[in-house]
Amino acid sequence: MKKKNKILEAILLTIMLFFPIANSIYAQLNPKPFVIPEIRQWTGKEGTFTPQSYTRIVCTSNHPELKRIAQIFASDYSAMFGKKLEVTQDKAKDGDFVLSLAKDKELGTEGYTIKISDRITLSAPTPTGIYWGTRTLLQIAEQSDTQSLPKGTIRDYPDYPLRGFMIDCGRKFIPMPYLQDLVKIMAYYKMNTLQVHLNDNGFKQYFEHDWNKTYAAFRLESNTFPGLTARDGSYSKKEFIIFQKQAAEYFVEIIPEIDVPAHSLAFTHYKPEIGSKEYGMDHLDLFKQETYDFIDALFKEYLEGDNPVFVGRRVHIGTDEYSNAKKEVVEKFRYFTDHYIRLVESYGKQAVVWGALTHAKGDTPVKSENVIMNTWYNGYADPATMIKEGYQLISIPDGLVYIVPKAGYYYDYLNESYLYKEWTPAHIGKAVFEEKHPSIIGGMFAVWNDHVGNGISVKDIHHRIFSPMQTLSVKMWTGANPSLAYETFNSQRAILSEAPGVNQLGRIGKAPSQVYECVKVSPNSTSPHTEIGYNYTVCFDIKGAEEEKGTILFESPNAVFYLSDPISGMMGFARDGYLNTFPYRVIPGEKAHIQIEGDNTSTTLKVNGKIIEKLNIQKRFYNGGKDSMNYVRTLVFPLKKAGDFSSQVSNLKVYNYIKE
Repeated sequence: MKKKNKILEAILLTIMLFFPIANSIYAQLNPKPFVIPEIRQWTGKEGTFTPQSYTRIVCTSNHPELKRIAQIFASDYSAMFGKKLEVTQDKAKDGDFVLSLAKDKELGTEGYTIKISDRITLSAPTPTGIYWGTRTLLQIAEQSDTQSLPKGTIRDYPDYPLRGFMIDCGRKFIPMPYLQDLVKIMAYYKMNTLQVHLNDNGFKQYFEHDWNKTYAAFRLESNTFPGLTARDGSYSKKEFIIFQKQAAEYFVEIIPEIDVPAHSLAFTHYKPEIGSKEYGMDHLDLFKQETYDFIDALFKEYLEGDNPVFVGRRVHIGTDEYSNAKKEVVEKFRYFTDHYIRLVESYGKQAVVWGALTHAKGDTPVKSENVIMNTWYNGYADPATMIKEGYQLISIPDGLVYIVPKAGYYYDYLNESYLYKEWTPAHIGKAVFEEKHPSIIGGMFAVWNDHVGNGISVKDIHHRIFSPMQTLSVKMWTGANPSLAYETFNSQRAILSEAPGVNQLGRIGKAPSQVYECVKVSPNSTSPHTEIGYNYTVCFDIKGAEEEKGTILFESPNAVFYLSDPISGMMGFARDGYLNTFPYRVIPGEKAHIQIEGDNTSTTLKVNGKIIEKLNIQKRFYNGGKDSMNYVRTLVFPLKKAGDFSSQVSNLKVYNYIKE
């Protein structure tokens, strides 16, 4: 055996010595480019394609969707690289991006092919595939200062048709501009379904064990029931319709969810007579006709007509975590579930439900044909049984993919290493099915804002979901066996943007460094940066003057940093309706060096090098100490505009790391 190995080595050495050109070509074949989710097939060639000043985007047909996607690609390219590409139907030539619709059964409805040579040809059977292909091109391009792409051929298509995320907007209002950015981020990573949880309520132990005082909200404008809509944040019908249509343009489907008959305190606050006195006012009374009249009318408001408020093909009706204490209650719950599946279907929509039919096992039939079920906990809905009964499943196992910020249960941050190495939608809890099982249409992960009033901001939520968005997009698209080790994937992904024109994380600069400086900060002046995200240091010198309460030092669309807060006149900050204050006030005539440091758990104020206070996670107690909640005091620091202050502020420096 050793002799044979030596002979082979000699042959290879001879080839390398006497055929240097062949050896050179072999050595320079391009490796698979890094893309999230990982591309399925790559055939590398030699050399690179570098866009030139004459590069265009050429559509090979007059198909309206092809032209629309080309315009999106051009707009995104300009936003990311500052270069405008002409969109045309002229004859393609070298140096162009060429978009073409072409039949290819192997690619399915979302797959695409990219051939990178002296021109780039992107082809797909459907507009969806063309769009996903443009995301791949942008991701590769942003990894080079010249937007160069390695020559070779990509063939790519997903394992699972539904790849999604669910966001709880009921317990915490999520502003529409963030949802719009979230859709762009999802699309950039080929995630195609966003479930919007529109109503929910807090836990009564944090509200004096009084249902009347317990927080509850329904986030959508209602004309049928004036006064039902939450007053601290909601979506108008018009903007929600626009949002769904905009998402569809990015090939992301919005699934709106009205959660009944549990999690329904917002509805019983409005109409107490439909609440359950036996199981709690967050439960609807399933035995009253008024309950059905109310919920029927609510769904009708958003589903009826030629242009309904719920635009997409699917609507989620909730049906989760209701009491199963008595058989008659179980049977009535099953009747309720079946009733609303059929009601939604009567308006031409496909119904989606939370899995609860093992928990509510009974005799009353519940429609399963063409019904989608979120299987989240196998004790509530055994997935094997649900498959036998005919449901299509979305894998969303709570013990693996639920985020509940700072609650102390489920995950605060997901275990992404485990998920990358071990999980796919075929893993539902401890139940494991064959990959690409025909009854498992895909997977989701979720964020639940259970602890109302815990100080968590939208920025905190985003910090918890962006990284899993990248990781889980791989596991839902590429599937069980990505070629990159997690450690390599985790290192390389930091290169990529959140999405074209999106920077919700507030990232400035790539290497740890000083990223901004201003010798003198004039009142009402602006900076080129909106904000800086976690792990930052902001410092400046100040000479104090008399300031009115509410005087702003810096602000952005997402936060305010006060020189003199509106209540106590101290330094502090506000975001998402929460005001946090440091025990420090700048005295008129006083000179000081101010330093603020922030990460994802705390915000620290230092004056002349001394820590004034570190606003970290605070434990708050309720009911005589029997219950507690973590209160978060973080800040993504605002930089967009200086306030109208009288003090003198100079030597502003911003670092994208925390200085020692």
